[in-house]
Amino acid sequence: MVAERPEPLRPAQVQFLTVAEVASMMRVSKMTVYRLVHSGELPAARVGRSFRVPQRAVEDYLRNAYFDVG
Repeated sequence: MVAERPEPLRPAQVQFLTVAEVASMMRVSKMTVYRLVHSGELPAARVGRSFRVPQRAVEDYLRNAYFDVG
């Protein structure tokens, strides 16, 4: 009897956004996004001389940024 081989694991599907795409999505300047990245409030991966931000991180940041006024 031959044992079946398990399927190879796939790397997680992560969608990365550029700083310009994040700025457009959040309707802020690119400098604001850089500040968020450098302060650690928005996680990012450095690729060469630029940053890539996981789309999920942007969604989480925006979800947690809401607060009640009044």
